[in-house]
Amino acid sequence: MERDAVTVREAGVGDAPGAPPSPSTAAAESGGVGARFGCTAPDHSAASCPSACCHGGAKMAVLAYSLGKREINQHFTIKNAKLISLAAVIILLVFHTALRYYGGGDTCEWLLSSGRYLGENVWQPYGCMMHKYKSIEARTCLAKKRVAFIGDSRIRQLFYSFIKIIDPERKEDGNKHEDIPFEDSKSALNVDFLWYPEANNSMRERLVSWTKEPSAKPDVVILGAATWSIKLHGGSTEALQQYKVNLTAMSAPLERLAEDGEIYWVLQDPVNEEVLSENRKMITNQQLELYNEAAVDVLNSSKRNGRTRVKLLAASRQAALETITQSDDGLHLPESTRNVGAMVLMNSMCNNLLRPIDGSCCQKVPPPNLLQKLSAFVFLGSALAFLGFHILGYNHHRRPVPPDVESLEEKKPATAAAPLGPKAPFQALCRMGIIMAYFYLCDRADVFMKEQKFYTHSTFFIPLIYIFVLGVFYSENSKETKVLNREQTDEWKGWMQLVILIYHISGASAFIPVYMHVRVLVAAYLFQTGYGHFSFFWLKGDFGLYRVCQVLFRLNFLVLVLCVVMDRPYQFYYFVPLVTFWFVVIYATLAMWPQILQKKANNSGMWHLGVLAKLLGLLLFICSFAYSEGFFESVFSVWPISKLFELNGSVHEWWFRWKLDRFAVIHGMLFAFIYLVLQKCQVLSEGKGEALFSSKISNLLLFLSAVSFVTYSVWASSCKNKTECNEMHPYISVFQILAFILIRNIPGYARSLYSSFFAWFGKISLELFICQYHIWLAADTKGILVLIPGNPSLNIMVSTFIFVSVAHEISLITNDLAQVVIPKDSTALLKRLGGLGLLSLVLLLLARSSQPTPGA
Repeated sequence: MERDAVTVREAGVGDAPGAPPSPSTAAAESGGVGARFGCTAPDHSAASCPSACCHGGAKMAVLAYSLGKREINQHFTIKNAKLISLAAVIILLVFHTALRYYGGGDTCEWLLSSGRYLGENVWQPYGCMMHKYKSIEARTCLAKKRVAFIGDSRIRQLFYSFIKIIDPERKEDGNKHEDIPFEDSKSALNVDFLWYPEANNSMRERLVSWTKEPSAKPDVVILGAATWSIKLHGGSTEALQQYKVNLTAMSAPLERLAEDGEIYWVLQDPVNEEVLSENRKMITNQQLELYNEAAVDVLNSSKRNGRTRVKLLAASRQAALETITQSDDGLHLPESTRNVGAMVLMNSMCNNLLRPIDGSCCQKVPPPNLLQKLSAFVFLGSALAFLGFHILGYNHHRRPVPPDVESLEEKKPATAAAPLGPKAPFQALCRMGIIMAYFYLCDRADVFMKEQKFYTHSTFFIPLIYIFVLGVFYSENSKETKVLNREQTDEWKGWMQLVILIYHISGASAFIPVYMHVRVLVAAYLFQTGYGHFSFFWLKGDFGLYRVCQVLFRLNFLVLVLCVVMDRPYQFYYFVPLVTFWFVVIYATLAMWPQILQKKANNSGMWHLGVLAKLLGLLLFICSFAYSEGFFESVFSVWPISKLFELNGSVHEWWFRWKLDRFAVIHGMLFAFIYLVLQKCQVLSEGKGEALFSSKISNLLLFLSAVSFVTYSVWASSCKNKTECNEMHPYISVFQILAFILIRNIPGYARSLYSSFFAWFGKISLELFICQYHIWLAADTKGILVLIPGNPSLNIMVSTFIFVSVAHEISLITNDLAQVVIPKDSTALLKRLGGLGLLSLVLLLLARSSQPTPGA
């Protein structure tokens, strides 16, 4: 997740600074997945990748394994993947545009007409997300309105389900075959049920009276009837013809009422014919279908400008097809099914007014704001500038060997690299503009579909098995065998990021044991932040402004662009503010006087006590914030820093995120300090194939680590609620992290291998974490992006392929722009920082002055 939390490549912790890249690294940086996923030896032979085997069968197996990877890597490169992704996006964009404009229907029609059950009582409308309304939201939406339900006993059921959303304590105590009023004094809302069991002249007269008396006219009318007509007339053809005549007579007043109100005609739900009473046996599903067809024909024939103002509610009928067997009398729906109809109505009425994030049905897309328009002009201007430079012949390309994404160290090639040409930043911005257009189309425009998440154990654990099998398939020999070497930390970040992605898309946060284990993974990322930054400063002592700006730029560039393009606050992408904050804290802790480096500490052991004193001071700083929420909020609510930490006008979310893993970073720093001191004292055995400690100590630590894992899993499974578990999490997560490090590093053979599959994802973990918000998930992570409707498995594969390609491209763009935006010359850098600070201040002042004053 965080790009810079890694080991340092010097003094035995990683590659020597300035060392030329290995062939595999150079190939990977030129765009090939094969270099990262394939054999690291030049010839990719069976003898050079896996260890030599004695038996002919084993040799053949190893050869097949190596050649299989080689064949995959030869034909599948990241460059080809990005071209395929671009072509797929264009095809999908054309497909969805044609589907929307030529296939007919919008999200409102989809909501009202079709859907499916994801699981028990969880209804998924076709192509959009349905918000589950609470009482306070329903009251806010329907305040000072009049709603009328007109019809028979099945409409009365729908009426009760509807008012129970408004008042969950309301009981179904009204008299049968009579009108039933409901009034909510808090919101001045009136909802009435009017008993009209047949669509006849009496129902028509009621509708006509409302057209003549505007003061009595409801804002919303929900009506429907048919079963009594079938029952009273024995399902005769004459009754069906009279039903059509009556509906035709009612269509005109319905259309007039719909001019400034909302009218819903409820199509008839199916019945369970086997359990119907004798006096209802004539109510068959065949008869109900004929009556539904009649209603659709009559109401659609009254279309104006290509569409009818009367909306047809068919979703509850489709839901009932799967649940009518649960009906007690065969006629009236189970409560869970009629609740679907009530919630569909609530979404249809309220989504466009309240605009819930997880209610994409019936929401009109807001026009882009000023900043979004300006960003579009910037990207368009960059594209024109790039085109102009290209025509003029400025064809310098990206550096052959860019700065390392993780450690920010510039690897010097054997020959001097050509400097970036003047068109390079415009080319990078042009590529970024294309990507941001895709982000906007996915999560801000009404182009692609969205669906809600639904957790099952299989949707989480089966993908986990798949990715770990792939991770094992791409096992390679590590270049070094140090504890937490570079390849190992990339691998660690990679598999954790993939687990977190699966956790998010499967909705696994609903399952507390999984939630708590993922919380440990987030803490492990912050642990790596403390470990990596401490190691770098301790070994290199580079506290220069250039490196600080490089780290901050690489961490924040994508998020700052998304804040503008997607119109979201900085704190919305909570992890980036978190790691940025901790980087600044680590820097301040180690840079302040006295600066204690390894070279200085080697001369006198007393300096080690100075480092521990600094860490103790940092611990006191953390505790002072953690144990007083009021003090925390008073500090972070001060303008202008409040703009960085507020979400929905409050810093409470920032407080929650910060407090949850408040000790993880200092644990990482302390671990780095102890490890580097032990390494310097040559206490550890880090040779190839050697156990880290003596046999007895190694076995004891491995046993304790295994016990720690099991104990934590048992504890997480017994958690009653998230609040209770989160209180314990900051104090116990470090034991799981240390247990993993010990198990992964004590055995010599374990340190000698790593998964290049996971390591590849680890190098773009930050981009993966941020990009998932809008182009893999949807509705700001509340739902799932649907590119391939009707086939969830294929949709996940296609959207994932595009998502990963985009994340990798953004990492390259960030590298390119970092070289241009952050100059090494201190004077030029200070000038740019001053200009950036002035611009930020102006924007903050404009934003502050545009806010409405309280009570205005």
